[in-house]
Order: sequence, then C-alpha cells, then structure tokens
Amino acid sequence: MAGEPAASMKVEPGAGLKIPRHIGVIMDGNGRWARQRGKRRTEGHVEGVKSLRGLVEHCITYGVPCLTVFSFSSENWSRPSDEVSFIFNLLRRFVASDLQRLIRNNVRVRIIGSRAGLEPSLVKLIDDVEAKTQANTGLTLVVAFNYGSKAEIVAAARHLAGEVAAGRLSPDDIDEQRLGDALYTAGLPDPDVIIRTSGEQRLSNFLLWQAAYAEFVFVDEHWPDFDEASFVRVLEMFTQRDRRFGGIGTDAR
Repeated sequence: MAGEPAASMKVEPGAGLKIPRHIGVIMDGNGRWARQRGKRRTEGHVEGVKSLRGLVEHCITYGVPCLTVFSFSSENWSRPSDEVSFIFNLLRRFVASDLQRLIRNNVRVRIIGSRAGLEPSLVKLIDDVEAKTQANTGLTLVVAFNYGSKAEIVAAARHLAGEVAAGRLSPDDIDEQRLGDALYTAGLPDPDVIIRTSGEQRLSNFLLWQAAYAEFVFVDEHWPDFDEASFVRVLEMFTQRDRRFGGIGTDAR
C-alpha cells in the first residue's frame, strides 16, 4: 500500500526466488568439520544431523515439495566399523527424537536403498517411519540410506528382465518411463538441483539416472555449517540458471 512504512510490510520467505520441486543433497564434510576443530568424526555426524533438521525446516518454510539427502552410501561400509555402527544408531536416534515433529509438520518420509545387510530391527524401524508418515501431504523427505545409484539401476533392470522372462512385459515396451518407474524414486519428480557441500565436485553414485537435467551447486561449507543463508544462496543461484533441457535458452538470440 502506498505510504505504508517499509518496516511493516511482510515479505514472504523466498519472494522473487524460483523454488525447485526437488532438491538433492550430498551431505559431505562431517569428518573434515570435526577434524578442523580437534573433535572426533562422530561429533561431526551429530552436528550434521542438526544441519539436516534445519534443512527440513527451510524446505518447509520456502515451499520445496521434495528433498532427498544422501545419508549413507553403499560404499560407506568400507569405513571403520565403529563409525558405521554410530551412523546406524544416529538414524535410530533421529527417528526417535524427530518422528513426532515430522508428523506434526506433515512430512512424509521415504527411505530408499538396499535393505540387504541391515539389522532386522533397523529394517523394522524404516518400515515403521514410512508407514506412520505415509498419509502426510507436505514435504516428502527421502533419505538415501545404504544407497548406490548404480545398484539401483541394476536392480531396476533386473526387475524388468524378470517381467520379460515371465511374459508380463515385452522388451519393446521398456522405455525411459518404464525404467524410471522401477527405480526407488518412482513417483517423485527428478531433482531440479543437486547440492554438494565441503567443496567436492562429484556425484559419488547419487541419483545418476534422476539427475540427468539437474543443476549442480557445489558449496565450500562443510555440511554442519550449511545454514539458512547457505540454502538461500543456493536458491538464488538456481533462480539465475537458464534451464534449457536440450532446447534453446531464454537468453538466446
């Protein structure tokens, strides 16, 4: 309204920003964050959970419909066994402490990845959190746990091969849509932007198929230091990108 003091005008979070439908995050740098502070690696993972909790809140506030985070890679089994056990217990603690908050905030949780090698109690926990949040209609939080994209694609191909062998599917019917529907992420939009923290610039076997047209944003902050200001900078960079999907950009002459 003309003449209204600027201080009294409410600006919605994300005003003027293009909001991705789906953000993927490779949460890197917990160990480096801890080492730089003379702390144990496990303390870095604890701080990383706090950053994840904040990111979920930012996605809700700014209206991001879907968030996928890379929590534990299938390659991470090569880490020291005590660190692997700590990460698994951290997932249990996160669910125990945050499940009710996620339900109150209308967050649906999906946990993707192989269940092979996981303790039965952990599989039951995963099934339980998915069931209890299945009816929620707000943010979809996808946790990639014991996940590797190459293995995901192989599993999808093996499933389709089985359908063909059983006579339920013709090889000619296999296309990009059919393969995509056989992936863990079936029913979700492909990520619009992939964020990786800690200065690394690679995908590390994360959403290889789904990220075909994603924008990549690499930030220097270690994951425990990724805060709302970091998140907004990513949205600003995404807003400035000219996404062409193989066509001609909007700035073309």
